[in-house]
Amino acid sequence: MKIYTRKGDDGTTGLLYGGRVSKHSARPEAYGQLDEAQAFLGVARAHAEPGGELDGILTGIQRDLWVLMADLATDAANRAKLTPGATLATGEMVTPLEAMIDDIGTRFEAPTEFVIPGGTVVAAHLDVARTVVRRAERVAVALAPESAAALAYLNRLSDLLWILARWQEGTSLTSRSA
Repeated sequence: MKIYTRKGDDGTTGLLYGGRVSKHSARPEAYGQLDEAQAFLGVARAHAEPGGELDGILTGIQRDLWVLMADLATDAANRAKLTPGATLATGEMVTPLEAMIDDIGTRFEAPTEFVIPGGTVVAAHLDVARTVVRRAERVAVALAPESAAALAYLNRLSDLLWILARWQEGTSLTSRSA
């Protein structure tokens, strides 16, 4: 199997379940941003303790992002072909993120002002992933309301990534000097 197809040489890309759109349209831009976020989460995982709690959390998020990418890569005309939780984001996918935010947020004292990223390598990568998720969310808004669950997931995910980064830092450097 060859990795290249030459079909995108004209500036278009194929969507899940059919159809082609310009590579600069909202769909490929949104799922492309998630692909980037997933890669940054992979870098954070590579610096985390293998098999540790953070590794498990990030692996679960990375799996969820495949679902969101499938959701965002499907044209409105083909959305009936999506499977909830497998290729279609659902509200039920958001609940575990909220539980993790609540749980991990109790493990440290959260900063009350802006934070300067980079306290640890893992936290820095989580902060980069968070900013990419925020960017993906801004692009995905163009696909609403059909991808409302994906938007809720992205909104909560960026909150979770912020909490995870602060947890990994232990003590955050704030924007104001002491």
